[in-house]
Amino acid sequence: MNRIKLIAAFLFFAPFAFAQTAPPADLVTIEQNFKKLDILGSVLYVAAHPDDENTRLLAYLAQEKHYRTGYLSLTRGDGGQNLLGNEQGELLGLIRTQELLAARKVDGAEQFFSRANDFGFSKGPGETLRIWDKEKVLGDVVWVIRKFRPDVIICRFPTTGEGGHGHHTASAILAQEAFAAAADPTKFPEQLKYVQTWQAKRLLWNTFNFGTTNTTAPDQFKIDVGVYNPIIGEGYGEMAAESRSNHKTQGFGSARQRGQAFEYFKTILGEAPQNDLMDGVNTTWGRVNGGETIGKEIEKISKDFNIDHPEKSVPALVKLLDKKDSIANVPDAYWRMQKTKELNDLITACAGLWFEAYTTEPTYAVWDQMNIRSQVISRYGLNIFLNGLTVIQHPDNIGKTSDFIEPLAHYPLPGTHIEKAIPANELQTFNNDCQAGHISQPYWLESPHPIGTYNISNDGNVGNPENPGAPTVEFEFSIEGHVVVIDRKLVYKYVDPAKGEIYQPVEITPPVTANIAGKNYIFNSANPKNIEIKLKSFTKASGGISIKPIPGWKISSDKIDFNNKNKGDEWSVIFSVTPTNSMLKTSVFEAIVTANGKEFSMGIQHINYEHVPNIVLFPPSQANLIDLDLKIAGKKIGYIPGAGDLMQDALKQVGYDVHQLTENEILNGDLSGYDAIITGVRAYNVNPRLAIEQPKLLDYVKNGGNLVVQYNNNNGLATKQIGPYPFSVVNRRVTDEEAKITVLDPQNPVLNYPNKITQDDFNSWVQERGLYFVGDIDPNYKAPLQMNDPGEAPNNGALIVGNYGEGRFVYTSLAFFRQLPAGVPGAYRLFINLLSKPKNPQP
Repeated sequence: MNRIKLIAAFLFFAPFAFAQTAPPADLVTIEQNFKKLDILGSVLYVAAHPDDENTRLLAYLAQEKHYRTGYLSLTRGDGGQNLLGNEQGELLGLIRTQELLAARKVDGAEQFFSRANDFGFSKGPGETLRIWDKEKVLGDVVWVIRKFRPDVIICRFPTTGEGGHGHHTASAILAQEAFAAAADPTKFPEQLKYVQTWQAKRLLWNTFNFGTTNTTAPDQFKIDVGVYNPIIGEGYGEMAAESRSNHKTQGFGSARQRGQAFEYFKTILGEAPQNDLMDGVNTTWGRVNGGETIGKEIEKISKDFNIDHPEKSVPALVKLLDKKDSIANVPDAYWRMQKTKELNDLITACAGLWFEAYTTEPTYAVWDQMNIRSQVISRYGLNIFLNGLTVIQHPDNIGKTSDFIEPLAHYPLPGTHIEKAIPANELQTFNNDCQAGHISQPYWLESPHPIGTYNISNDGNVGNPENPGAPTVEFEFSIEGHVVVIDRKLVYKYVDPAKGEIYQPVEITPPVTANIAGKNYIFNSANPKNIEIKLKSFTKASGGISIKPIPGWKISSDKIDFNNKNKGDEWSVIFSVTPTNSMLKTSVFEAIVTANGKEFSMGIQHINYEHVPNIVLFPPSQANLIDLDLKIAGKKIGYIPGAGDLMQDALKQVGYDVHQLTENEILNGDLSGYDAIITGVRAYNVNPRLAIEQPKLLDYVKNGGNLVVQYNNNNGLATKQIGPYPFSVVNRRVTDEEAKITVLDPQNPVLNYPNKITQDDFNSWVQERGLYFVGDIDPNYKAPLQMNDPGEAPNNGALIVGNYGEGRFVYTSLAFFRQLPAGVPGAYRLFINLLSKPKNPQP
């Protein structure tokens, strides 16, 4: 192949990963794909979370060695923090899924997931595997291995605990067990209807040097992954930084690294490599019967490739599809499928054949007709015909089956299944309609789930980062007399006046959605509350909305009807709710929408950030009704936002007037009118201006105010003197949300005013007690609570309280930012106490 002397822009790295549906067809990509077509080897990397993966190694394996490379992240990172917004839990997992996919666009690897949920920090693998339901997640790892068929499996972490996090260690334990189980026909035999057993050659641990933990050694097998790729114009340390910087919610922007960089490996199972990662594995076409001839043909086509006329390679490439010694006749079904896909993409790139399919509107109600516009252009005028277009998608999800793999429906588009010649460099457009088949709910969120794993109705979906049945359009071409079939994801395309052409996922919705205005409704008396429900129609609809009967609660109306609503109409209804039974403390308020004779109970939620595609999900139309013995002192709260939380909404729900403070108000305003001022989670990590504002906040305390500071990470604090007296933020936490609480100072006002705190108030907490506790506590503070995880020493750093001048300073590492949005009654009562300073505080 003629070498490419100069590439002005490496188009493989688009600034927005979702800015196009057709794969890159530039000369860099073509040359890289020629090399990949000639390699038959695969590597699977396994770890626990998004951002655990070694992006430099993945980039090297995928782009330098041209192996099929995958990353199996057991979780979607649901339990992490969010530096960009207030999404937590499942919502954060959705964002981090897309961040991982954006990273893979850069480094060239593929992305997979198990059903495991990131339930927060875990101190050991025993707890992790118990909560995850080890056997289910092990089955998922086996399924991915059997489908992906890696020659080599690499773990990021060891089974011996040096990775720190229990999830990390558990990922290594599962990978080690799955290495053997994937090859055992008695393990998970239900999978063998769809895949075969698979034995990888070796399992390696990619040792590391993190901080003070160095697990590398000179005698370990090593690879220099810092090499420079002259075709791409980058080294793999540079590419890795771009890949890793996609983890924006975690603040993982990375500097580009250049030059020699070794990765070290320890063999866990299988034959140890001596000279090469793939020792003992034939990665040439010689690994499959009849492959030697194919390899020689690819070598010749690559050598003859003309960068000025890529189309001249097409006749030889298409012959690889169906001649006697062709890829189509390779007996190994796995490599036949993989290499056919790679060859099809290479053919269309060399042929200058561009095609896509998009909808004319961003949303469609299930069962409505989608308006689909398919476009094709053949830039070189080769002998190309469009034989047909077919929409492939899951059918509607009403009455879904529970098959291991849910079947897809094929809908040929009317009028397109004819041989139509594609003229040279003339854009051809085909307009068709097809029924929208399946609501765009992420498959792992289709039903409620326990803390450790997602409930997945079709186990065959496991591994997929996104919905496998999302609508795609299958294009069937005849190119130089050979049939080529390629799918394109169906998307919505529009033009933004500032950004230009934009692609976003098309959304298939219920006919009418119902969003309840709040997540939790707190009742501290027998007085009724009005609950507003916002409805939106995505089609022409008539019907009504009703509330599922709730024992112990009175609902003002049985049903509110609506008629002749059009697509895009929005309106609100209000139901008045009154508690009638004081014994029922928490109940679920559920709205049922009947639209055009069908019942739904779904809201709609969008998550929009510039660095990922738009995300849509359909949470249940539900809210919590909490009848709570809650007293409130004070009314006006000042809030200084941090890394993102939902505390302000939670406080407004119980009746507080919450105002978000600006820097000008802090530095130049009168703060004395606030009954309390709160800093959001990690405020001192993400807001460097707090170092300037801190003296004013302490003056507020000194003059009689009440400052409540929520947890901060011990790294990157804006100031080391957060409080009026010294203490240190340390990396200690209590991850057991049911850990016993010992009261050390029962008379402390924060445990008595205005609510008397008892052990019952620490029931039903979620995910964890607290994180980043404090140590080196000055004697001027009092620490009223003590707690610890099993097997650890008691820790009193979750909550400290100190009087300063006429006021009070509170620092709390308790995870209120998780508890209040989850509607935990006792957490509400305790946090209200932190905001409520008695007139005569305890000396």
